[in-house]
Amino acid sequence: MIIYNVTANIEESIHKEWLTWIKEHIPQVLATGKFEKATLSRVLVEEDMGGVTYSIQYRSYSREALDAYYREDAEKLRADGMKKFADKMLAFRTELEIIDEYTVNFK
Repeated sequence: MIIYNVTANIEESIHKEWLTWIKEHIPQVLATGKFEKATLSRVLVEEDMGGVTYSIQYRSYSREALDAYYREDAEKLRADGMKKFADKMLAFRTELEIIDEYTVNFK
């Protein structure tokens, strides 16, 4: 499984507006059918540049599903956020391959 991670640093002046928008945007990304779930997290390390930083991790069904997202959906879905927040946010994307997962099982 591949995790498509988007890390975004948001200026304080638009933080609340961006947070409202991203909570609408994530379901739109999931509606493409390329991901099984998403997690929105706030990064707790303070950045030298200031602002508030978030990580959105989308779990894709497969490498093929993520590639299809890039081909079919990514440009269109990114455009809205770029129009609204382009000069007030900085985002970068990474791909993570899950090698193994572990859970604690208390019984």
